[in-house]
Amino acid sequence: MFNLFKAARKGLRGLAALAGLAAMAACDLPAPTTAPVTTSGADRMVALLVPYGSPNAGDDGIARGLENAARLAAADLGGSIEIKVYPTAGQPAQAASAAQRAIADGADVILGPLRSDAANAAALVAQNEGVNVLAFSNNTAIAGGNLFVLGNTFENTANRIVRYAARQGRNRLVIVHPTTPAGQVARSAVAQAAVQAGVQVVGDGSFEFSQEGIASAMPKVTASVRDNAANAVMITDGSAGALPFLAELLPSQGINPNTVKYLGLTPWNIPPQTLSLSGLQGGWFTLPDPNLTSRFEARYLASYGSAPNAIAGLGYDGVAAIGALAAKDLPPTVANLTQSSGFAGVNGVFRFKADGTNERALAVAQVTDAQVQIIDPAPKSFSTGGF
Repeated sequence: MFNLFKAARKGLRGLAALAGLAAMAACDLPAPTTAPVTTSGADRMVALLVPYGSPNAGDDGIARGLENAARLAAADLGGSIEIKVYPTAGQPAQAASAAQRAIADGADVILGPLRSDAANAAALVAQNEGVNVLAFSNNTAIAGGNLFVLGNTFENTANRIVRYAARQGRNRLVIVHPTTPAGQVARSAVAQAAVQAGVQVVGDGSFEFSQEGIASAMPKVTASVRDNAANAVMITDGSAGALPFLAELLPSQGINPNTVKYLGLTPWNIPPQTLSLSGLQGGWFTLPDPNLTSRFEARYLASYGSAPNAIAGLGYDGVAAIGALAAKDLPPTVANLTQSSGFAGVNGVFRFKADGTNERALAVAQVTDAQVQIIDPAPKSFSTGGF
Protein backbone atom coordinates (compact mmCIF):
# COMPACT_ATOMS: atom_id res chain seq x y z
CA MET A 1 0.00 0.00 0.00
CA PHE A 2 2.73 2.50 0.95
CA ASN A 3 4.66 1.96 -2.27
CA LEU A 4 1.52 2.23 -4.36
CA PHE A 5 0.43 5.38 -2.59
CA LYS A 6 3.90 6.84 -3.01
CA ALA A 7 3.69 6.14 -6.73
CA ALA A 8 0.23 7.66 -6.91
CA ARG A 9 1.45 10.74 -5.05
CA LYS A 10 4.26 11.12 -7.56
CA GLY A 11 1.75 10.87 -10.36
CA LEU A 12 -0.45 13.48 -8.72
CA ARG A 13 2.45 15.88 -8.35
CA GLY A 14 3.37 15.42 -11.99
CA LEU A 15 -0.15 15.92 -13.24
CA ALA A 16 -0.72 18.91 -11.00
CA ALA A 17 2.50 20.46 -12.23
CA LEU A 18 1.55 19.85 -15.84
CA ALA A 19 -1.89 21.32 -15.22
CA GLY A 20 -0.32 24.37 -13.62
CA LEU A 21 2.10 24.87 -16.48
CA ALA A 22 -0.67 24.46 -19.02
CA ALA A 23 -2.82 27.00 -17.19
CA MET A 24 0.04 29.48 -16.95
CA ALA A 25 0.83 29.09 -20.63
CA ALA A 26 -2.81 29.48 -21.61
CA CYS A 27 -3.26 32.57 -19.44
CA ASP A 28 -0.13 34.36 -20.70
CA LEU A 29 -1.91 35.82 -23.68
CA PRO A 30 -0.77 38.71 -25.88
CA ALA A 31 -2.83 41.77 -26.70
CA PRO A 32 -5.33 41.37 -29.55
CA THR A 33 -3.74 41.51 -32.98
CA THR A 34 -6.92 41.78 -35.02
CA ALA A 35 -8.38 45.11 -36.06
CA PRO A 36 -10.61 46.83 -33.47
CA VAL A 37 -14.30 46.04 -33.70
CA THR A 38 -16.27 48.90 -35.20
CA THR A 39 -19.07 49.76 -32.81
CA SER A 40 -20.56 52.84 -34.44
CA GLY A 41 -24.32 52.36 -34.44
CA ALA A 42 -24.07 49.21 -32.32
CA ASP A 43 -27.40 47.71 -31.23
CA ARG A 44 -26.23 46.77 -27.74
CA MET A 45 -23.56 47.97 -25.34
CA VAL A 46 -22.02 45.13 -23.34
CA ALA A 47 -20.03 45.95 -20.23
CA LEU A 48 -17.27 43.36 -19.86
CA LEU A 49 -16.17 43.09 -16.21
CA VAL A 50 -12.91 41.15 -15.98
CA PRO A 51 -10.16 40.90 -13.32
CA TYR A 52 -7.48 43.13 -14.83
CA GLY A 53 -5.29 44.45 -12.04
CA SER A 54 -5.97 41.50 -9.72
CA PRO A 55 -3.26 40.51 -7.23
CA ASN A 56 -3.94 36.86 -8.07
CA ALA A 57 -1.34 35.38 -10.39
CA GLY A 58 -2.80 34.60 -13.79
CA ASP A 59 -5.94 36.73 -13.49
CA ASP A 60 -4.74 39.29 -16.03
CA GLY A 61 -4.20 36.46 -18.50
CA ILE A 62 -7.66 35.05 -17.83
CA ALA A 63 -9.12 38.52 -18.31
CA ARG A 64 -7.27 38.92 -21.61
CA GLY A 65 -8.53 35.55 -22.85
CA LEU A 66 -12.13 36.43 -22.00
CA GLU A 67 -11.83 39.82 -23.68
CA ASN A 68 -10.19 38.39 -26.79
CA ALA A 69 -12.92 35.77 -27.19
CA ALA A 70 -15.65 38.35 -26.60
CA ARG A 71 -14.17 40.52 -29.34
CA LEU A 72 -14.09 37.55 -31.72
CA ALA A 73 -17.82 37.15 -31.15
CA ALA A 74 -18.42 40.87 -31.66
CA ALA A 75 -16.51 40.71 -34.95
CA ASP A 76 -18.68 37.80 -36.07
CA LEU A 77 -21.75 39.94 -35.37
CA GLY A 78 -20.57 42.65 -37.73
CA GLY A 79 -20.32 45.51 -35.25
CA SER A 80 -23.82 45.22 -33.79
CA ILE A 81 -22.32 44.81 -30.30
CA GLU A 82 -20.17 47.40 -28.55
CA ILE A 83 -17.87 46.05 -25.83
CA LYS A 84 -16.55 48.30 -23.09
CA VAL A 85 -14.08 46.78 -20.63
CA TYR A 86 -14.19 47.54 -16.90
CA PRO A 87 -11.37 46.15 -14.69
CA THR A 88 -12.47 44.67 -11.36
CA ALA A 89 -9.08 43.61 -9.90
CA GLY A 90 -10.94 40.45 -8.88
CA GLN A 91 -12.46 42.31 -5.90
CA PRO A 92 -16.18 42.55 -5.03
CA ALA A 93 -16.04 46.26 -4.12
CA GLN A 94 -14.36 47.16 -7.40
CA ALA A 95 -16.79 44.95 -9.30
CA ALA A 96 -19.70 46.85 -7.75
CA SER A 97 -18.11 50.18 -8.69
CA ALA A 98 -17.44 48.92 -12.21
CA ALA A 99 -21.09 47.89 -12.55
CA GLN A 100 -22.20 51.35 -11.44
CA ARG A 101 -19.95 53.02 -14.01
CA ALA A 102 -21.06 50.66 -16.75
CA ILE A 103 -24.74 51.32 -16.12
CA ALA A 104 -24.09 55.07 -16.05
CA ASP A 105 -22.33 54.65 -19.40
CA GLY A 106 -25.45 53.04 -20.85
CA ALA A 107 -24.69 49.31 -20.63
CA ASP A 108 -27.58 47.12 -21.74
CA VAL A 109 -26.14 44.05 -20.00
CA ILE A 110 -23.11 43.11 -17.92
CA LEU A 111 -20.86 40.23 -18.97
CA GLY A 112 -18.76 38.98 -16.03
CA PRO A 113 -17.31 39.23 -13.44
CA LEU A 114 -15.20 36.10 -13.09
CA ARG A 115 -15.74 34.86 -9.53
CA SER A 116 -18.91 34.42 -7.55
CA ASP A 117 -18.30 37.07 -4.85
CA ALA A 118 -17.53 39.76 -7.42
CA ALA A 119 -20.44 38.64 -9.60
CA ASN A 120 -22.84 38.83 -6.67
CA ALA A 121 -21.64 42.34 -5.81
CA ALA A 122 -22.09 43.54 -9.40
CA ALA A 123 -25.53 41.94 -9.67
CA LEU A 124 -26.79 43.67 -6.52
CA VAL A 125 -25.90 47.05 -8.04
CA ALA A 126 -27.35 46.14 -11.44
CA GLN A 127 -30.58 44.77 -10.01
CA ASN A 128 -31.75 48.22 -8.95
CA GLU A 129 -31.29 49.43 -12.52
CA GLY A 130 -32.99 46.48 -14.20
CA VAL A 131 -29.75 45.28 -15.83
CA ASN A 132 -28.95 41.58 -16.10
CA VAL A 133 -25.56 40.04 -15.33
CA LEU A 134 -24.08 37.05 -17.17
CA ALA A 135 -21.24 35.95 -14.88
CA PHE A 136 -18.36 33.67 -15.84
CA SER A 137 -18.81 31.71 -12.60
CA ASN A 138 -20.22 28.18 -12.39
CA ASN A 139 -21.41 28.63 -8.80
CA THR A 140 -25.14 27.94 -8.85
CA ALA A 141 -25.53 29.26 -5.30
CA ILE A 142 -25.36 32.84 -6.59
CA ALA A 143 -27.67 32.33 -9.56
CA GLY A 144 -31.13 33.79 -9.70
CA GLY A 145 -32.95 37.05 -10.22
CA ASN A 146 -30.85 39.17 -12.57
CA LEU A 147 -27.74 36.98 -12.19
CA PHE A 148 -27.04 34.14 -14.63
CA VAL A 149 -23.96 31.89 -14.58
CA LEU A 150 -22.22 30.97 -17.84
CA GLY A 151 -19.78 28.38 -16.50
CA ASN A 152 -20.45 24.67 -16.87
CA THR A 153 -21.90 23.52 -13.56
CA PHE A 154 -21.57 20.34 -11.52
CA GLU A 155 -25.32 19.89 -11.94
CA ASN A 156 -25.13 20.03 -15.73
CA THR A 157 -22.27 17.54 -15.91
CA ALA A 158 -23.81 15.21 -13.35
CA ASN A 159 -27.14 15.13 -15.18
CA ARG A 160 -25.48 14.27 -18.48
CA ILE A 161 -23.25 11.45 -17.32
CA VAL A 162 -25.62 9.92 -14.78
CA ARG A 163 -28.46 9.77 -17.30
CA TYR A 164 -26.17 8.13 -19.83
CA ALA A 165 -24.97 5.63 -17.21
CA ALA A 166 -28.57 4.81 -16.30
CA ARG A 167 -29.36 4.01 -19.93
CA GLN A 168 -26.45 1.57 -19.93
CA GLY A 169 -27.75 -0.22 -16.83
CA ARG A 170 -25.29 1.40 -14.39
CA ASN A 171 -27.92 2.06 -11.77
CA ARG A 172 -26.19 1.39 -8.41
CA LEU A 173 -23.76 4.18 -7.67
CA VAL A 174 -21.17 5.03 -5.01
CA ILE A 175 -20.06 8.68 -4.94
CA VAL A 176 -16.38 9.17 -4.05
CA HIS A 177 -15.72 12.77 -3.00
CA PRO A 178 -13.59 14.89 -0.67
CA THR A 179 -15.17 16.42 2.44
CA THR A 180 -14.33 19.92 1.20
CA PRO A 181 -17.00 22.54 0.43
CA ALA A 182 -16.56 21.93 -3.30
CA GLY A 183 -16.65 18.19 -2.73
CA GLN A 184 -19.93 18.43 -0.86
CA VAL A 185 -21.47 20.56 -3.61
CA ALA A 186 -20.32 18.02 -6.19
CA ARG A 187 -21.75 15.14 -4.18
CA SER A 188 -25.13 16.88 -3.88
CA ALA A 189 -25.21 17.51 -7.63
CA VAL A 190 -24.57 13.83 -8.37
CA ALA A 191 -27.12 12.67 -5.80
CA GLN A 192 -29.78 14.95 -7.29
CA ALA A 193 -28.95 13.78 -10.82
CA ALA A 194 -29.25 10.17 -9.65
CA VAL A 195 -32.77 10.75 -8.31
CA GLN A 196 -33.85 12.30 -11.61
CA ALA A 197 -32.30 9.46 -13.63
CA GLY A 198 -33.67 6.64 -11.50
CA VAL A 199 -30.21 5.64 -10.27
CA GLN A 200 -29.78 4.47 -6.68
CA VAL A 201 -26.93 5.96 -4.65
CA VAL A 202 -25.96 2.91 -2.61
CA GLY A 203 -22.89 4.27 -0.83
CA ASP A 204 -20.90 7.35 0.13
CA GLY A 205 -17.13 7.30 -0.40
CA SER A 206 -16.12 10.47 1.38
CA PHE A 207 -12.50 11.19 2.31
CA GLU A 208 -10.48 13.93 3.94
CA PHE A 209 -8.47 15.71 1.27
CA SER A 210 -4.98 14.71 2.32
CA GLN A 211 -2.59 11.83 1.68
CA GLU A 212 -3.48 10.20 4.98
CA GLY A 213 -7.18 10.96 4.56
CA ILE A 214 -7.44 9.28 1.17
CA ALA A 215 -5.47 6.23 2.30
CA SER A 216 -7.45 5.76 5.51
CA ALA A 217 -10.77 6.08 3.68
CA MET A 218 -10.00 3.35 1.15
CA PRO A 219 -11.25 0.38 3.23
CA LYS A 220 -14.56 2.15 3.83
CA VAL A 221 -14.92 3.17 0.19
CA THR A 222 -14.14 -0.27 -1.21
CA ALA A 223 -16.42 -1.96 1.33
CA SER A 224 -19.23 0.37 0.30
CA VAL A 225 -18.81 -0.66 -3.34
CA ARG A 226 -18.62 -4.39 -2.59
CA ASP A 227 -21.24 -4.67 0.15
CA ASN A 228 -23.83 -2.71 -1.81
CA ALA A 229 -23.22 -4.39 -5.16
CA ALA A 230 -22.45 -1.08 -6.83
CA ASN A 231 -21.91 -1.21 -10.58
CA ALA A 232 -20.59 2.36 -10.93
CA VAL A 233 -18.32 4.71 -9.00
CA MET A 234 -18.48 8.47 -9.48
CA ILE A 235 -15.17 10.25 -8.78
CA THR A 236 -15.91 13.94 -8.29
CA ASP A 237 -12.31 15.18 -8.02
CA GLY A 238 -10.16 16.11 -11.00
CA SER A 239 -6.57 15.78 -12.14
CA ALA A 240 -5.28 18.53 -9.86
CA GLY A 241 -7.00 16.84 -6.91
CA ALA A 242 -7.39 13.25 -5.78
CA LEU A 243 -8.21 11.64 -9.14
CA PRO A 244 -4.70 10.25 -9.82
CA PHE A 245 -4.60 8.69 -6.34
CA LEU A 246 -8.04 7.15 -6.66
CA ALA A 247 -7.34 5.85 -10.17
CA GLU A 248 -4.51 3.78 -8.67
CA LEU A 249 -5.84 2.92 -5.23
CA LEU A 250 -9.37 1.80 -6.11
CA PRO A 251 -8.26 -0.89 -8.61
CA SER A 252 -5.52 -2.03 -6.22
CA GLN A 253 -8.20 -2.61 -3.59
CA GLY A 254 -10.16 -4.89 -5.89
CA ILE A 255 -12.62 -2.41 -7.45
CA ASN A 256 -12.15 -3.70 -10.98
CA PRO A 257 -12.91 -1.00 -13.59
CA ASN A 258 -13.86 -3.77 -16.03
CA THR A 259 -16.88 -4.63 -13.88
CA VAL A 260 -17.51 -1.45 -11.87
CA LYS A 261 -17.68 1.50 -14.27
CA TYR A 262 -15.62 4.53 -13.21
CA LEU A 263 -17.37 7.84 -13.94
CA GLY A 264 -15.85 11.33 -13.83
CA LEU A 265 -17.44 14.63 -12.89
CA THR A 266 -14.50 16.56 -14.33
CA PRO A 267 -12.80 16.42 -17.76
CA TRP A 268 -10.19 13.66 -17.66
CA ASN A 269 -8.41 15.00 -20.74
CA ILE A 270 -7.03 18.06 -18.90
CA PRO A 271 -4.11 17.68 -18.87
CA PRO A 272 -3.98 14.93 -21.55
CA GLN A 273 -1.56 12.84 -19.44
CA THR A 274 -4.47 12.01 -17.13
CA LEU A 275 -5.80 9.69 -19.82
CA SER A 276 -2.81 7.39 -19.33
CA LEU A 277 -3.79 6.46 -15.75
CA SER A 278 -4.39 2.72 -15.78
CA GLY A 279 -7.45 2.84 -13.51
CA LEU A 280 -9.30 5.20 -15.84
CA GLN A 281 -9.13 2.93 -18.89
CA GLY A 282 -12.70 2.19 -19.95
CA GLY A 283 -14.07 4.94 -17.72
CA TRP A 284 -16.57 7.60 -18.79
CA PHE A 285 -16.50 11.37 -18.49
CA THR A 286 -18.05 14.35 -20.28
CA LEU A 287 -16.62 17.14 -22.41
CA PRO A 288 -17.87 19.66 -24.97
CA ASP A 289 -17.99 18.67 -28.63
CA PRO A 290 -14.26 18.20 -29.44
CA ASN A 291 -14.71 19.35 -33.04
CA LEU A 292 -16.25 22.66 -32.00
CA THR A 293 -13.63 23.16 -29.31
CA SER A 294 -10.83 22.55 -31.82
CA ARG A 295 -12.29 25.05 -34.26
CA PHE A 296 -12.48 27.77 -31.63
CA GLU A 297 -8.95 27.07 -30.41
CA ALA A 298 -7.59 27.21 -33.97
CA ARG A 299 -9.38 30.45 -34.73
CA TYR A 300 -8.26 32.04 -31.48
CA LEU A 301 -4.68 30.98 -32.12
CA ALA A 302 -4.77 32.45 -35.62
CA SER A 303 -6.17 35.74 -34.32
CA TYR A 304 -4.05 36.22 -31.20
CA GLY A 305 -0.99 34.03 -31.64
CA SER A 306 -1.58 31.94 -28.53
CA ALA A 307 -3.98 29.28 -27.27
CA PRO A 308 -7.07 30.36 -25.30
CA ASN A 309 -7.28 29.60 -21.61
CA ALA A 310 -9.79 27.02 -20.42
CA ILE A 311 -12.68 29.45 -19.88
CA ALA A 312 -12.03 32.00 -22.64
CA GLY A 313 -14.92 30.57 -24.67
CA LEU A 314 -17.36 31.89 -22.08
CA GLY A 315 -16.52 35.40 -23.26
CA TYR A 316 -17.54 34.43 -26.77
CA ASP A 317 -20.71 32.68 -25.61
CA GLY A 318 -21.95 35.66 -23.60
CA VAL A 319 -21.57 38.06 -26.52
CA ALA A 320 -23.04 35.52 -28.95
CA ALA A 321 -26.19 35.17 -26.83
CA ILE A 322 -26.66 38.93 -26.56
CA GLY A 323 -25.99 39.33 -30.28
CA ALA A 324 -28.48 36.61 -31.20
CA LEU A 325 -31.18 38.51 -29.32
CA ALA A 326 -30.13 41.85 -30.81
CA ALA A 327 -30.43 40.37 -34.30
CA LYS A 328 -34.12 39.80 -33.53
CA ASP A 329 -34.39 43.27 -31.96
CA LEU A 330 -34.90 41.63 -28.56
CA PRO A 331 -33.41 43.20 -25.42
CA PRO A 332 -31.50 40.99 -22.95
CA THR A 333 -34.40 40.61 -20.52
CA VAL A 334 -34.87 37.57 -18.31
CA ALA A 335 -37.65 36.26 -20.56
CA ASN A 336 -35.51 36.58 -23.69
CA LEU A 337 -32.34 35.19 -22.12
CA THR A 338 -34.22 32.09 -20.98
CA GLN A 339 -35.70 31.23 -24.38
CA SER A 340 -36.07 27.47 -24.63
CA SER A 341 -34.16 27.16 -27.91
CA GLY A 342 -31.01 28.54 -26.28
CA PHE A 343 -27.97 29.87 -28.10
CA ALA A 344 -25.07 28.60 -30.19
CA GLY A 345 -21.71 28.83 -28.39
CA VAL A 346 -18.18 27.94 -29.36
CA ASN A 347 -18.43 24.66 -27.43
CA GLY A 348 -21.98 23.80 -28.42
CA VAL A 349 -25.52 24.88 -27.66
CA PHE A 350 -26.43 26.25 -24.26
CA ARG A 351 -29.37 27.93 -22.58
CA PHE A 352 -30.12 29.78 -19.39
CA LYS A 353 -32.71 28.44 -16.98
CA ALA A 354 -35.20 30.55 -15.06
CA ASP A 355 -33.25 29.98 -11.84
CA GLY A 356 -30.12 31.58 -13.34
CA THR A 357 -28.26 28.33 -13.96
CA ASN A 358 -27.58 26.86 -17.38
CA GLU A 359 -27.68 23.75 -19.51
CA ARG A 360 -24.81 23.01 -21.88
CA ALA A 361 -24.45 20.35 -24.54
CA LEU A 362 -21.86 17.75 -23.57
CA ALA A 363 -20.56 14.58 -25.16
CA VAL A 364 -19.86 11.42 -23.19
CA ALA A 365 -16.37 10.02 -23.76
CA GLN A 366 -14.66 6.76 -22.86
CA VAL A 367 -10.95 6.41 -22.15
CA THR A 368 -9.71 3.83 -24.65
CA ASP A 369 -5.99 3.07 -24.87
CA ALA A 370 -5.24 6.41 -23.18
CA GLN A 371 -7.26 8.26 -25.84
CA VAL A 372 -10.61 10.04 -25.87
CA GLN A 373 -13.30 8.03 -27.64
CA ILE A 374 -16.69 9.74 -28.03
CA ILE A 375 -19.36 7.18 -27.24
CA ASP A 376 -22.38 9.51 -27.11
CA PRO A 377 -22.05 12.76 -29.12
CA ALA A 378 -23.10 16.12 -27.75
CA PRO A 379 -26.63 17.05 -28.81
CA LYS A 380 -26.85 19.72 -31.51
CA SER A 381 -30.03 21.33 -30.21
CA PHE A 382 -32.42 21.20 -27.29
CA SER A 383 -34.99 19.35 -29.38
CA THR A 384 -32.75 16.25 -29.49
CA GLY A 385 -31.79 13.78 -26.76
CA GLY A 386 -28.91 14.13 -24.35
CA PHE A 387 -30.34 16.73 -21.99
